[in-house]
Amino acid sequence: MNPKTKQKVLLYDTTLRDGMQGENIFFSPEDKVKIAKRLDDSGIHYIEGGWPGSNPKDMQFFELAKKAKFKNAKIVAFGSTKRAKFTVEKDPNICALLDAGTPAISIFGKTWLLHVEKALNITPEKNLELIRESVKYLKDNGKEVIYDAEHFFDGYKDNSEYALKTLLAAEKSGADVIALCDTNGGTLPSEVIDIIKVINDKISIPLGIHAHNDSGLAVANTIAAVQSGATQVQGTINGFGERCGNAILGEVIPNLQLKAGYFCIPEKNMKMVTTISRYVSEVANLAHPNNLPFTGKSAFAHKGGVHVSAVMKDSASYEHITPETVGNIRRVLVSDRSGQSNIK
Repeated sequence: MNPKTKQKVLLYDTTLRDGMQGENIFFSPEDKVKIAKRLDDSGIHYIEGGWPGSNPKDMQFFELAKKAKFKNAKIVAFGSTKRAKFTVEKDPNICALLDAGTPAISIFGKTWLLHVEKALNITPEKNLELIRESVKYLKDNGKEVIYDAEHFFDGYKDNSEYALKTLLAAEKSGADVIALCDTNGGTLPSEVIDIIKVINDKISIPLGIHAHNDSGLAVANTIAAVQSGATQVQGTINGFGERCGNAILGEVIPNLQLKAGYFCIPEKNMKMVTTISRYVSEVANLAHPNNLPFTGKSAFAHKGGVHVSAVMKDSASYEHITPETVGNIRRVLVSDRSGQSNIK
């Protein structure tokens, strides 16, 4: 199928921000630039570089990124909506986002009344005001704004009317995309499908999905969201991220493009999926998990004699795709489970 006839899905990588919130994950500002260049080469559309208002090292990355040349990707600074006690012009977080000098900015706001009333200790209307003022101010300063609706699915299930009001506040203030976040990672794919179908009728700007993996469903929820109308997917390389991590882009991309009929990256770049996955593990000084789908060393390894005998005749008998498609290789193992085909 011609890529021009396929529905395009925009890829938003947050390895360098959300990924670094994972346990044992650390990248220096220089490491982050190297990774960003690899992501850019592969065809990733947005690269979230960090939260400039949270620590000096993230701002160092943005200073280095200004000097680097990116062919495909937009670098994104991440932060929150303004705090209630500041005017938007004087809010330190908002000022730091603008100082980062990126073409796009992602800000998160509260969707769930639990967080509005207990975490922020403000009224529901005040929260809507924070969203409106923050998005509008960033748009007035010429930025592309991705609004992350934090805890959206939990908030929607708790109070759908208020959750929708937060999205409408961002949309009416000029947000370019609204990313629906499963921040606690507890939503089922069936719920994602049902809820996004409702939201699609209420919101006219593009929707994205930001799924965490606390129930082991981040990739499934991401694919379900796209098939329900989302056109931007957020995730990380190898699933790095808070607690159990985020949706793994090395699984999302080939599933969407090779199986579901969407267009994510140029076809010739699909072979880079494995090399980037392993490169990021190397820079993070972590062993690359052998059992990662698509990119792991064991993803196309065959041990059982019956399996190997069949694969040698037709690889489709025990492989869902050819390993070379994503830059991986087939391996045949020899053990007490082997048959003649393994040895041959």
